[in-house]
Amino acid sequence: MGNVLRRLFDVVVAGVALLLAAPVLAVAAVAIAVESRGGVFYRQRRVGLDGREFDVLKLRTMVDGAEFQGAGLAVDAGDSRITRVGGLLRRTSIDELPNLVNVLRGEMAIIGPRPTVPSQVEAYTERQRGRLAVKPGITGWAQVNGRASLPWAERIEMDLWWIEHRTWRLDLEVLRRTAMTVLHGGGTYRGETGGWRG
Repeated sequence: MGNVLRRLFDVVVAGVALLLAAPVLAVAAVAIAVESRGGVFYRQRRVGLDGREFDVLKLRTMVDGAEFQGAGLAVDAGDSRITRVGGLLRRTSIDELPNLVNVLRGEMAIIGPRPTVPSQVEAYTERQRGRLAVKPGITGWAQVNGRASLPWAERIEMDLWWIEHRTWRLDLEVLRRTAMTVLHGGGTYRGETGGWRG
């Protein structure tokens, strides 16, 4: 019953959020297309529940083909590959709004560990693989306690703690802190792969 309620929560929240965000997404899409060549959306392979892979959806915030330039998947503040529009989208987390489509597809949840790339999962210890016991989320306990500015191992431990202690009350606290994090725009960088380097 708990899983059914959580899925219902995810679908309702994601559906309402997409409707409300539609005008913002439309404006952002136009701004991206006008500023630089390339697609409006960015897809990247990630690992979800029980190790199943899927393509996470985001608005493109970097120059076309950025993953093959410079630092590759690692992204730092001041990265020259980030477009002007992209910088604004990242600071406000608007670039992650298309993740809501992943939620509706059942690949992600509203709350859970951020989805990571296959190369990260290959390096997991047996304990760290416990992170794959739940669907990845748009926001999570690690996201609201330092986000990508935290060392990767520390982020995983926070995610595992949340999985072990998860309650509706804790999830509501995650949502409250998410709103504050978005407003302040902190801990955003090294975001393409979740801050796993360093």
